[in-house]
Amino acid sequence: MSSSYLGVGVSPGNVPVYHGSNLKVIDRRLKVAEVILRCVICGLAVLAAVLIGTDTQVKEIFTIKKKAKFTQMKALLFLVVTNGIAAAYSMVQILRCIASLIRGKVLFNKPLAWAIFSGDQVMAYLGMAAVAAAAQSAIFAKLGQTELQWMKVCDMYGKFCNKVGEGIASSLIVCISMVVLSGFSAFSLFRLYGDNKGKNNPRW
Repeated sequence: MSSSYLGVGVSPGNVPVYHGSNLKVIDRRLKVAEVILRCVICGLAVLAAVLIGTDTQVKEIFTIKKKAKFTQMKALLFLVVTNGIAAAYSMVQILRCIASLIRGKVLFNKPLAWAIFSGDQVMAYLGMAAVAAAAQSAIFAKLGQTELQWMKVCDMYGKFCNKVGEGIASSLIVCISMVVLSGFSAFSLFRLYGDNKGKNNPRW
């Protein structure tokens, strides 16, 4: 015979058992946290894309005007595109989360869980690749490379580099947030395999 205190049942072996009501509360809190995190990702991804995509600076060298823009560096172009994809993906996921919260149905089936998990994983790895490539290019632009006779571009285009740096910083936060979200989706996915009885025994 088991007793219950604060919603936690205590089995004869003194092993805590979390009942279905507690599971639903945890699910709902995780979903709210997911919505907030995806909103942050969406906002910062758009901010990063705008900062880098609209960044230009014209420099006059010996009466010749040269314009610096993000399309001249493939790494920055890759970062802008990645942030655009991340923002669009996050918006779709935000709508899905809000719809599930409104309906009161937080749990989902395995195919959908796999799709969300795979999508989050792809976006996390894509974001890491884009940020790493952009950061490396930014270091070369800031410090140069004397062995390869690469000049310090940021000495001439300081304003351009500063704005790019802000965009990379925003992208880094997006990348970290996507990694955290991939952990959320992994938890939601593999938890479905942890309860073999499914709906007949909603416990942990």
